[in-house]
Amino acid sequence: MSTILFVVTGARTWTLTDGTEHPTGYWAEELLTPHRLLTDAGHDVVFATPNGVAPVADPGSLRDGDAAAIAAISGLDAPLVLAEVDADEYAAVYYPGGHGPMQDLADDDASGALIAATVDAGRPLAAVCHGLAALLAARVADGTPLVAGRRITAFTDEEERLGGLADRAPFLVESALRAQGAAVETAEPWSDHVVVDGGLITGQNPQSSASTALALLKALG
Repeated sequence: MSTILFVVTGARTWTLTDGTEHPTGYWAEELLTPHRLLTDAGHDVVFATPNGVAPVADPGSLRDGDAAAIAAISGLDAPLVLAEVDADEYAAVYYPGGHGPMQDLADDDASGALIAATVDAGRPLAAVCHGLAALLAARVADGTPLVAGRRITAFTDEEERLGGLADRAPFLVESALRAQGAAVETAEPWSDHVVVDGGLITGQNPQSSASTALALLKALG
């Protein structure tokens, strides 16, 4: 079986435009469900974060049983340092969301280089919800945004508005990806929606976590 790298935000707060430090982290559903599906299929999962900090779940994402499930995941509390990761050591890379990636992964050069190397090598790269913010840092060899001309989905501007934080967000993921030339395909808010463009697999929201993981499993063969 294969080893899959989960790149997880290390952020604990998201700085809003009014200066508020909004508590955040990764979205529990978007880490737990893909982790379960991939490991149940026999794959190994390794974690990496910026600076190797132990990631935390967004408190608003935790449901009954999630804390225990998170505590049981091997390696999550001692992730690799993202800047030291060799993309060639992994069969695929996956980015869960939560608002955290908007704080630290959207402009992380090491993360952007990892994404570009994975896609350039033809290996699957999956991301869901706000995890798509990490794609904003990825460039191809000539400096063009990696998402330019690519079909993807992401947490939508409308979903951000419905969540109540759009008016204070430093940027909106959907709009930012469109500004880089991505062909963002969206579905109704909170509906299960996945877009596959070659090895690039993207899910719109937490409701798309399982479908994103299943598409990644299919890509792995």
